[in-house]
Amino acid sequence: MNTISLESLARNGAVWSINGYQKHISPKKGFSCPHRLLHGGLSCSEYVKSVFMDQNLSQVVKMSVERFKDCALASKHLQTQSSGGCLIVPCCIPI
Repeated sequence: MNTISLESLARNGAVWSINGYQKHISPKKGFSCPHRLLHGGLSCSEYVKSVFMDQNLSQVVKMSVERFKDCALASKHLQTQSSGGCLIVPCCIPI
């Protein structure tokens, strides 16, 4: 008999939700992840999705919170550099 753990259900549900966000919501927002723009690499949604695949749930929460804090700092940094009046909003703020 196969048993599905609560953590496995949470992981699969979160990855499914992130995929939906990336496909349907993110393209319509009109801005990109400030962390990715400033530092390169993965967007916050890709980062969190990758962390879900490699870490336990408590580590995912901890690492995601840290990433969103870093993203907010990246947004502030990019705002001070912006000369065209473009407002860059961190990807961790709800729409």
